[in-house]
Amino acid sequence: MKPSVKIYVLATIIAIIAFAVSCKKSPDDGNGSNNGGNGMVEMTPYEWISPYGFDDIVIPEDNKLYVERIALGKQLFYDNRLSNNGESCNTCHVQSMGFAAEGLSDFDNGQAKMPLMNLAWHKNFMWSGRVSGTLEHVMEVELTKRFSTDINKINAIADYRDKFRKYYGVNEIGVQDLSKALAQFMRILVSKNTKYEKALIGQAQFTFEEMKGRELFFNEKGDCFHCHVHFLTTDDMLHNNGLDSIYTKQIDKGYFNVSGNPADLGKFRTPNLRNVALRSNYMHDGRFKTLEEVVEFYDHQAHRGIPNIDPNMVKSNHEYGLGLTEEEKMYLVAFLKTFTDTVMVNEPMFRQD
Repeated sequence: MKPSVKIYVLATIIAIIAFAVSCKKSPDDGNGSNNGGNGMVEMTPYEWISPYGFDDIVIPEDNKLYVERIALGKQLFYDNRLSNNGESCNTCHVQSMGFAAEGLSDFDNGQAKMPLMNLAWHKNFMWSGRVSGTLEHVMEVELTKRFSTDINKINAIADYRDKFRKYYGVNEIGVQDLSKALAQFMRILVSKNTKYEKALIGQAQFTFEEMKGRELFFNEKGDCFHCHVHFLTTDDMLHNNGLDSIYTKQIDKGYFNVSGNPADLGKFRTPNLRNVALRSNYMHDGRFKTLEEVVEFYDHQAHRGIPNIDPNMVKSNHEYGLGLTEEEKMYLVAFLKTFTDTVMVNEPMFRQD
């Protein structure tokens, strides 16, 4: 073969290879950098600023925060087409209640509906801690287990096909793609504007009752702070707080239902106390209806004799309860109400369009 012919053949082969490669879909790297190559558009980065006193969060490399993706996640959050029974995420997570809701969950066999806020700092999810990992993972579990989302139905919606192509570079939507978009919205549901915070940075002032309640919350007498840690108001860990001595309902067994270890009987994830005054029930099964009832429980009703109760419940000065006076109980309730975030529950960015 003549050299000129060889060069022509080689050039032709290279051109064919280059054309074939260009036809392949470029995977999204999470940074919106594949503009044009796979139908993606240039997106607006979302400026994340961790609130005062909070640790920085880890955002997955393949799901960087963008304004357009967050809006897509919010659209999915309020869309009952994700389920097959007319429910949406909003059914159990209402903004005006701090993204909790009244009543109990039938799917969860009578458990209370946990609030969705500050989940970006969580590793454990659900009352029993049955799901752990990233927000993307927990959203995938919710879509596949709770909603049994019909992915073909979602792919038949032209608006979603268009947006997922533009914002994630996919032509066919999968459960993982839905999970990523939902996680974007969940990640920005942040409570950071309570009276508690404002008082700490000099923008508000505690009342006398709130200040006394704060002292009790963070000292060894009230002893709330070991599990409801500073700022986040949850240690994101599992504890048995002495709620039951006999586990009559399966849901009362807590993390035992996950691990099968008797030492985990009655262990539940520490709930977030932000917007706690907006809720209509408390504990995993909603057995208490007011904050006053919760304080009474911790004061003298907990079953402190069970073998795997959390050590903080039975320290040397707590064998028979906290011993709070009626005034001290009132102070604690007053302080708990300072965790209400009226900015979050009225934030237009979180509201259904």
